[in-house]
Amino acid sequence: MANPRWCLAVLLALVATLLVAPGASARADRGAQPRKAPRTTRVVVITLDGFGTYALRRLGPDRAPVLHRMLDRGAGTLDARTEREMTATLPNHTGMVTGRRIEADHGGHGVFWNDERLEPATVQEAAGHRVASMFSVVRADGGRPALFTSKPKLSLLDRSWPQGIARFVLEPNNDTLARMTRRDLRHRGRALTMLHLSWPDGAGHEHGFSSKAYLEACEHADQLVGTVLRTIRSKRSLRRHTAVVVTADHGGRGDGHDDPTKLANYRIPFVAWGAGVADGADLYDLNPDYRDPDHRRTRYQAARQPVRNGDVANVVVRLLGLDPVPGSRFGRDAALDLR
Repeated sequence: MANPRWCLAVLLALVATLLVAPGASARADRGAQPRKAPRTTRVVVITLDGFGTYALRRLGPDRAPVLHRMLDRGAGTLDARTEREMTATLPNHTGMVTGRRIEADHGGHGVFWNDERLEPATVQEAAGHRVASMFSVVRADGGRPALFTSKPKLSLLDRSWPQGIARFVLEPNNDTLARMTRRDLRHRGRALTMLHLSWPDGAGHEHGFSSKAYLEACEHADQLVGTVLRTIRSKRSLRRHTAVVVTADHGGRGDGHDDPTKLANYRIPFVAWGAGVADGADLYDLNPDYRDPDHRRTRYQAARQPVRNGDVANVVVRLLGLDPVPGSRFGRDAALDLR
């Protein structure tokens, strides 16, 4: 005859299985669902002065492995565009941080010069009215943006948004500047960090934008981008919540980059990687409202615009969950989607 206690134990176990199994199954089903992507709380923008698509293709994956790996594992294009009016450093960097074109009469930021002049002293003076930037938007949300630059002319940005840029560093040596940026990333919880690397442009002006020295400077810039990415990957809080955006102010070929009608001057890379960014996607595939321009410069009046370096401002604030930069044009209504 069976032991009554044993029979009771079996019966209770069976009842428990029937009661618990549905919940366990539901938990298993929930566990099988894809995890929600980590929220982007930090954005790093890296601008490569004078590093156009022409140079990146010349170097290839062997000599510029970091940028090519970002293209493979992030969202990007080699067919982005500069400001249409000028292919120069200061006007294009001003466009990146404001989301505006250059010509003030058409809603632009008004910075048409590319030197260290002090008049106009600010972007607001150049435009003739108040001009917002990604720095001011992030700072208004409680962030403390930093700008690390290697050219004195970019001090214009610090003068224009002194309350928006919590830390401004001017250091001509790109290696030192990158180290300072990485140290700041490790120890400061900034929502926005911008790093400007100038050596490709310097080598291009000194030796020519098709020279061996220029391509070596571009190769070195790729390596410095790699050091920033390694710093981000080395810390879990950075790795899970940081997005990186890399683009250029202009390209170049031969003896300069001043002619805005030359393809090598206005065609640039634009690539994003990290939190909130698709894995291995072309930006034009992700954004049907944009149009791959092929070899065209594309007028601002065109219904479908190319990806431009001026999209940076609203890419940054959108990644951080903030409203578009007031008065901006690029990516304001049809925001550039990264996933």
